Amino acid sequence: MTIKNSGADAQAGTAAADVSSTGLDRHLVSNAITGFLFGVTGPLAILLTVGQAGGLSETDLASWIFGSYGLSGVLTLYFCWRYRQPLAMAWTIPGALLLPSAFGHLSFAEVIGAYWVTGLVIAVLGWSGLVSWVMRRIPMPIVMGMVAGVFLPLGIKVVTAFTDNGLLASVSLAAFVLFSALPALGRRLPAVLATVLAGGIAAWVTGAIAPLPDAATVLVRPNLYMPVFSLTAMLELVIPLTVTVLGIQNAQGFAVLRQAEHAPPIKAITVGSGLGTMLFALVGSVPACLTGPTNALLVASGERRRQWIGGIVFACAMIAFGLFAPVAISFALALPLSLIALIGGLAMVRVLQGAFQAAFRGECPLGALVAFVVSTAGVPIFSIGAPFWGLVFAYAASWLLERESLRRTINAY
Repeated sequence: MTIKNSGADAQAGTAAADVSSTGLDRHLVSNAITGFLFGVTGPLAILLTVGQAGGLSETDLASWIFGSYGLSGVLTLYFCWRYRQPLAMAWTIPGALLLPSAFGHLSFAEVIGAYWVTGLVIAVLGWSGLVSWVMRRIPMPIVMGMVAGVFLPLGIKVVTAFTDNGLLASVSLAAFVLFSALPALGRRLPAVLATVLAGGIAAWVTGAIAPLPDAATVLVRPNLYMPVFSLTAMLELVIPLTVTVLGIQNAQGFAVLRQAEHAPPIKAITVGSGLGTMLFALVGSVPACLTGPTNALLVASGERRRQWIGGIVFACAMIAFGLFAPVAISFALALPLSLIALIGGLAMVRVLQGAFQAAFRGECPLGALVAFVVSTAGVPIFSIGAPFWGLVFAYAASWLLERESLRRTINAY
């Protein structure tokens, strides 16, 4: 994967000339709101599913949401204003999905310690310029095989949701299919948001919604967590987290922006992802990254040189959502757990499809299969989680049994 700094600093130098073009229009606002709704529906359901599986309390979850959304909004606000580009920052979904297996044998403090080290590694790779060298030596089919294995359990929850409440799952799935199959409807209301609304209404009608707790707290009061630096956590999480941020999330975001004729500041975004990861870790949140799907929405329409204004609108909405995280958590946790898992699984369907396609359509198919099988099995070795071993065993299998394919993959980037 070739990552080049495209001279965004020079573009930033022309920022003053763009200030006169800061007016809003319906395209910019629509793109920003669509990106925001995408972020607070399916991805939020994923965070809640992972957090609940890890035994996090409601205050832990509120702090986590504040970091994932509120602090993401702050980073987005800075980068959009500084570089006059739509540079939406968020949290890494693949990184979050690494956690369920880790929570089985690691404390939350040990996981947060791994976040700190991950952030430091990413920042150093970005500052030194080594990020390009490192990413060229990580075969993407193997990485995506690991990602597919990590994503699969969440995708399966779309099916298992029917065993808990078949009617609720049927209504939710029908809404998702309807708004996905009819583009005219999907343009007016994103399919995942339609699923949330249909599932919520069905849960309310059938009495499946739990009573809302007394809203004693409206504004978030973030928890500050002290990290514990465990060698086991470092070995298990740092490499997979770093790979997901740099090789999956940031790379996807850069590709989307380049396709839209922007020149993203590679070095600055990489360093910002690392420092942002360390900032997020203070409140317990998963690592920071440049988001591909949201940036794709921000550049979907409107005048290119003014699309950064949509990024500003998106950032402000994210900050507001993070500040009112306790209210969002109260409403979300009142929904049946199976509905939250179903929404999270549906949000990942296309991503899971893309992971399979990227893993198995080209080079290193055996390595990709090994990464997928080992990661899906979820069996830790020496108390180190399966995703790490998926990468290790897959690389070894490709080096031993498909060396020419591995060499072509590395040389292609």
